[in-house]
Amino acid sequence: MPSVLAFLLLPFSWLYAGVLAVRNWLYDSGWKRAETFAVPLLCVGNLRVGGTGKTPHVGWLVHELLRLGHRPAILSRGYGRRTRGPRLAGPTDSAATVGDEPWQYFQHFTGENVPVAVAEERRLGVQLLLRAHPGLTVVVLDDAYQHRAVRPALNVLLTEWARPFYQDQVLPAGRLRESRAGARRADVIVVTKCPPALAAPAQAAIAARIRRYGRPAAPVLFSAYAYGAPRPLALAGEIAGGAAEGLLPAGPAAGPALLLTGIAQSEPLREYLETQGYAIRHHALLPDHHAFQRADLAALQAHWQLGWPIFTTEKDATRLQAPGLWAGRPAMLGATHTIPVRVAFLGDGGAVLRRLLPRMPAPAA
Repeated sequence: MPSVLAFLLLPFSWLYAGVLAVRNWLYDSGWKRAETFAVPLLCVGNLRVGGTGKTPHVGWLVHELLRLGHRPAILSRGYGRRTRGPRLAGPTDSAATVGDEPWQYFQHFTGENVPVAVAEERRLGVQLLLRAHPGLTVVVLDDAYQHRAVRPALNVLLTEWARPFYQDQVLPAGRLRESRAGARRADVIVVTKCPPALAAPAQAAIAARIRRYGRPAAPVLFSAYAYGAPRPLALAGEIAGGAAEGLLPAGPAAGPALLLTGIAQSEPLREYLETQGYAIRHHALLPDHHAFQRADLAALQAHWQLGWPIFTTEKDATRLQAPGLWAGRPAMLGATHTIPVRVAFLGDGGAVLRRLLPRMPAPAA
């Protein structure tokens, strides 16, 4: 049931939703032009503010595109960076210059030569990518569902299982960036962070509610998180993983641990660690995109004991690489591990989404 404050804010939500509805109508009717490019654009986004799992789903798409023989690139806004304008990520960049999620993409895909760029205006970002990498065959847009100035060939809309968009209201009464009707632009809708054993009847009930707002022909898929073995935190210039990967104990005797996060939704990770036998003695729960300071580590150290692992996310790791952040705390640094997270589709969801991906263009005669 909505709170009293949310009820009082509803008129402002209606006003905000109305403004966005007019903007969307201008694009849908052709009064405002959405630019297209020589390569297809794949958009991954959401209706709700906050983490719905965009980063691992973008990673899933890029891996699949590589398997199909594509030369993909990733374009993001670069939220939280200290720079402005279109920018290609390079080895001398960091989370401070391109944003934490783009820097995570760059580190993850650098061995597969996947270019990563950031731009507030996605049109300018696509142009930059195509100039710098004319052989690209597809560009994946991270968090561009409301960026109507470019036209995607495939619109992938994400919504959380625990916080579906059809149970939410538009800002400021709720957390939606636009009204639920925005789901009609989606070519496919993915319900994310589901329990891996979510039963078929429950899936059908959720899909029926989503189809009240989305296009009837748009598939509704379900995905869960699959967590990997802990990896030692790598600082700038180091290679993540290595010989120590996976050496931490797991299971009923795993023991005490700390958790350090600055992401929108950290509950699934904590629940996973607890199922692995870790007793989370302290969770340093910081805001999304938080720029970690030495004071944050000092506060964490007050709860830490030698021998206890400290867990964090891959996204947080990009900001924990800031120069000098770990000065004087080599033991804590050695105890800190990231938990990789990947996407696992339920049922035949992965196959359905693969069929929607663009095929490689035929070679020129």
